[in-house]
Amino acid sequence: MQTIEEINTIIKENSAVMLYFSAPACNVCHALKPKLLEAIESNFKEFKILSIDISIEQEIAAHYSVFAIPTILIFLGGREFLRKSRNMSVGEVIREIKRPYEIMMS
Repeated sequence: MQTIEEINTIIKENSAVMLYFSAPACNVCHALKPKLLEAIESNFKEFKILSIDISIEQEIAAHYSVFAIPTILIFLGGREFLRKSRNMSVGEVIREIKRPYEIMMS
């Protein structure tokens, strides 16, 4: 369990961060998460991934204006770059990150 301050520090200290918001009762979250994590880890070596359970961490979800699950927030260079909720495909997420990530890391 992390605080908002700890998460903000991780976002500042890492060039690429993904926050994955889910909850134990969310079947879509559980189906999507392993596929998404595997795709991120195999395509982008520098990503730091944090999982946030909104059933426990309501304050963090509210801080990041997350009101639906699953939601991913991608931060590149300390700034929110991409926000996806509910209906997303792994391929779509990877495509949207790929070019900016490669430019940033080159």
